[in-house]
Parts: sequence; structure tokens; C-alpha cells
Amino acid sequence: MKQTQVPESSDIKALFNKIAPVYDNLNNWLSLGQHRVWKLMAVKWCQPSPEDIALDVCCGSGDITELLAKQIPQGKVFGVDFAKSQLEIAKEKATQKYPHLPITWIEADALNLPFEDNYFDCATMGYGLRNVKDIPACLVELHRVLKPGAKAAILDFNHPDGEYLLEFQKWYLNNIVVSVAEYFNQKEEYAYINPSLDRFPKAQEQIEIAKAAGFDGVCHYPIVAGMMGVLVVTKWS
Repeated sequence: MKQTQVPESSDIKALFNKIAPVYDNLNNWLSLGQHRVWKLMAVKWCQPSPEDIALDVCCGSGDITELLAKQIPQGKVFGVDFAKSQLEIAKEKATQKYPHLPITWIEADALNLPFEDNYFDCATMGYGLRNVKDIPACLVELHRVLKPGAKAAILDFNHPDGEYLLEFQKWYLNNIVVSVAEYFNQKEEYAYINPSLDRFPKAQEQIEIAKAAGFDGVCHYPIVAGMMGVLVVTKWS
């Protein structure tokens, strides 16, 4: 894995606050709307039940939080992010579209979650693990707040197998993604994706880090020809 310098948490927070106004539009453009399918897959892999207490960490503008809350009508869902602008948009969207959903929005860091041990029945994370300052510490913290038997599903970019797919992914990120982002005046912010993926652990490394964090049942599922992936972890004890 290519080693690149990890940005400071304050820099990542500033980046996500800045892109917040165009974040949803860019996701739709860049994935041709398919990001909704991938997010729903992550929600289903964490196996929510109607009365669960659930966590969506690094919730961004709240897409996965909403999908999770729809599966938990008698429970409670917490959407957590450290980017205030993203949370404000998430709350406004949910209030307008789904005022009945049981969602609480909290500004907090994924490395220091403001919850008791063994609190959540399930959890999700979308495009957050790649951006935290300390991936092992993030997974340790996620393990801490989950109840025994709870599952978490973590969606993010992935390193595809095969030189052709890897080169296509790099070309797409450097040319299509950056070009579209430039139209929204966010070129530099989205040029960040490729180097963040360079330093992101590969699937087997993610599995090993999750096991070291205390998770027992750990699987990684490649999707979109391996260019995306979902890490599914279970806390048995």
C-alpha cells in the first residue's frame, strides 16, 4: 500500500464543511445515482430490527441515517458527524422529508463517541473510515459502543483486483470526478479522494484491523466490480 501523509482531523473537518452544500448533488452525478443502492446494501448488512438503537457514524448529509431509521420505526437512530455544516443539511433534509423518523443528530468525533459502552444494536458508516485520523482507534471505539451480538456495516471505496480495474478507477477519480467537482467549484476538495484511497487499507488489511479491534465475525464484500466495498463486523462479546 502506498504511504501518503494522513491529513489532520481539522483539515478533514474543514473539507467536509466546505463541500456540504454540493455534497448530495455531486454524489448523484458521480455515481449516476447508484450510491443510494450501495448505502441501502450497507444498511441491510447491519441487520437492523424495528426496535433497535442504531448508530450512523460519519453520517455526512444523512442518507444512510435516513435509510437506517426507516428500518427502525419503533427504535432510535443517532446520526453522528464532526462536520457541523453536514449535520445541519442532514437535519434539514430529514425534517422536511421524514419528520416522523426517530433520528437524533449529534456533532461528535468518530474517535471519541459520546455514548456508553454496549449501547447500540447495530451501526453503519459510509465513506468515513477512509477519512478518520486513526483507523484502528476508530474501530476500537465502534466496538466499544456496540452491544454483544451487534453488527456494523462500513461502506467505502475499495482497491479492485486486476490492473485494468485499478487503472480505470484512478482514471475515473482523476478525470471524471475532479472535472465534475470543478464545475461545482470543488476541484481541490475532490482531488483529495485518490490520495485518501492510496493510503486506505486493502480488504484483507481492514479485516485484520477489525479483528485486532475486538471484532470476531469480520467479512469484506466487494461491490461495483471491487471499486467499492462493505466491511461487515460483528461484536460477539
